[in-house]
Formats: sequence, structure tokens, C-alpha cells
Amino acid sequence: MAFTMHSHSGQFCPGHAKDQLEDILKHAVSVGYKTIGLTEHMPRYEERDLYPEELDDPQASLAQLPPRHDAYLIEAQRLQREYSSKIHVLIGFEAEFIRPSFAPLVLALDEHPAVDYFIGSVHHVHSVPIDFDKDMYLQAKSLSGAGSPDPGTEERLYEDYYDLQHDMLTQLKPKVVGHFDLIRLLSDEPERDVRQWQGVWGKIVRNLKLAAEQGGWLEVNSAALRKGLAEPYPGRHIAEEWLKLGGKFTFSDDSHGIAQVATNYSRTVTYLEDLGVKEVWTYKRTTHPGIVGNQKVALEEVAIPLTEFRKTFG
Repeated sequence: MAFTMHSHSGQFCPGHAKDQLEDILKHAVSVGYKTIGLTEHMPRYEERDLYPEELDDPQASLAQLPPRHDAYLIEAQRLQREYSSKIHVLIGFEAEFIRPSFAPLVLALDEHPAVDYFIGSVHHVHSVPIDFDKDMYLQAKSLSGAGSPDPGTEERLYEDYYDLQHDMLTQLKPKVVGHFDLIRLLSDEPERDVRQWQGVWGKIVRNLKLAAEQGGWLEVNSAALRKGLAEPYPGRHIAEEWLKLGGKFTFSDDSHGIAQVATNYSRTVTYLEDLGVKEVWTYKRTTHPGIVGNQKVALEEVAIPLTEFRKTFG
């Protein structure tokens, strides 16, 4: 019963992912996944939000993004039908919350009847990507903490990240919260105990409490390991606090191509076992495949014992 709730393809996220979506789905079946959440990135709509590889012809890049999302939903529905006997396909997308003005854009995309859920993620601070490269991370840091006694520090950057995440949680109420502590990826000290920063820790706890109150899940995201971090997202102290609140985890590889499907799943299972976690959560569509009329399909919450992942990935 292994699964992922977070995945991407080169077909619909060209530039930073690889492989056709159908080939990724076939591989997921071959490694033992019984459920997969397809979650391509949502479109962006302004030139200032394009990535460097999209800036050669920015207007053409922007013009391609909404139709690509539409094409993704069509293909996802086809794959859901075609592979329904082999794997339970959930259709979603990864939301961007570059600025609070993105909230209505996300909620409009979520209205599509084929969309089962979206992942609420934050990849930017002060409209600058914080997980793309070190230069952009430092740019975001330099813009942080305006009006504070020590602007431009990493502590202020973390505070601003978690404030934006709080706005995202408040406005979007996502079922799944993506890579909760992504901000540490390019940090000077990614494994630091953030509890030493009282302001940062207070914002983390505030956000966790809000997500728990909303009934959202945090994904334990194995991508942090393949990117060189010592622990998955979220790190241990945040994960322990989430468990104190009675929070539930889902499980994700955040794969960007065939080579990353189920990467470091065994290590991630061990991490959760060490935390005392016994089960992780996914969804089951009450109608599968397809939709009935023009209505969204109801979702059932399903607990999967970690022992099922251990059977598959050792």
C-alpha cells in the first residue's frame, strides 16, 4: 500500500523535472505504489515570477503556463481511467503562494471537478524563490526583516517565511501542507535547532496549531534527503511538535522524474519509526476513476500502516 501524495513530470513541469507523466506512472506501479497523487505545479501569471530558464521569451513562457495546466488535467484524467485497475490515481496540483494575491488563483483552480486536492506550499519569500539557488536565497534574505533591528539575517528570513506560510494556511486551508520547513534547504546551517530562535519557533508552533485545527496533513517529504539534508521535511523538532498536537502525516517523494520515484523511502520510514509514528494517511476516491456529472468526488481518509511501506521498500 505504498504511495506518494506529491509528484511532478517533465511533460508538465519542463525545466526542472524529467520524463513523461505516463512513464512515471508506469514506474510507480512497478515499484509497488498502490496510490499516487499527481501534483504538477500551478501556473504563474506575471513575468516577475518566471524562473531564469523561462526568461528568454517571457511572454511566450507566460502564455504557455495556463494551457499546460489544462492539458495536464486532461492527461491526468485519461491516465486515471486507463490505469485504474493497477493504481489509485488522485489528481491534484501544487499551489504557489508567492504573494497573498495568489489565494484566489489557487482557489479558482481547485474548483475544477477533477481536482481532488492541492498541496499548499511556499517556495518564495518577498517574491524571491528560496529553494532555486543560493544567490536567490541570499536575495530573499537581504529583503527580510524590514523595520527590525537586524534586517537581512537568516533569522528574519525564517520569520518572514513562516508568516507567509501562515497567510497561506489561513486563506487556502490546504488538505496537504507541502515541505513545511523548505526554508532550511539552502540555509547556512540547515540542521540548526530552530527552537533557539524564539520568534521563529513561536511562528512555527502557531502554524502547526492552525494546520491541525483545519484538519490538514503535513507531508513527510523524502526529497530533503536526496538534496543532501540529514532529515526529511519536516525536521525532527517540528515533527515532534506536530505529533504533540495530534497531527497526521502523509508521505511523499516529491519526485521530479522516474529516477526520483520512492527515493530514500526506506530512510524516511526509519525516520518516522524513530518518531513513534505507526501510520501515514492518504485519500481514497469514493468514485474511481472519473467524476459523476460535474461534481467533485468525495474523498475518504485512509490510514496506511508504516509496516506496509517497510514490506515494499525494506
